[in-house]
Amino acid sequence: MSKQDTKKHHLEEENPMKKRKKTDEKTALLEEVREWNDKYLRLYSEFDNYRKRTAKEKIEFTKVATEALVKELLPVLDDFDRALDNIPAETEDEHTKELYNGVSLIHQKFFNTLKKKELTPIEVAIGSDFDLNFQEAIATIPAPSEELKGKVIDVVEKGYMLGDAIIRFSKVVVGQ
Repeated sequence: MSKQDTKKHHLEEENPMKKRKKTDEKTALLEEVREWNDKYLRLYSEFDNYRKRTAKEKIEFTKVATEALVKELLPVLDDFDRALDNIPAETEDEHTKELYNGVSLIHQKFFNTLKKKELTPIEVAIGSDFDLNFQEAIATIPAPSEELKGKVIDVVEKGYMLGDAIIRFSKVVVGQ
């Protein structure tokens, strides 16, 4: 074998090694890319879950804070209702008319503000069936007539809903 043939043969032997080495490097690099891609996807997913969780917590916190504030303001709304019930709307006295109109205006603005926060009164009609889902019986009295047994005789305190949740049941007197 000539020197040149030997050299050529030797180069051919090294070539498969170089190819194998390049293939191994390529495989290693592809594996590293896959690992980094996997880490990226996991990190992205974790961040996305964190973002969604914090947004949900923020909404829940706002909802709880709103509910707590509205519950605190309900007695003030009750006081306005009582004031309007005790001031005669129809009277000859100009001062009383102005007082009624002023209190009514403030009451309406206050109620409209709470209504924007999704506050709605629970309507209870005198003589309607007692509904345990929306009403709380604080007293029972003998019914004035047979048809008023198990029915609402009087509404002592209005009930309210905030959105679709009851925040205060209507307090009623039921005929027995």
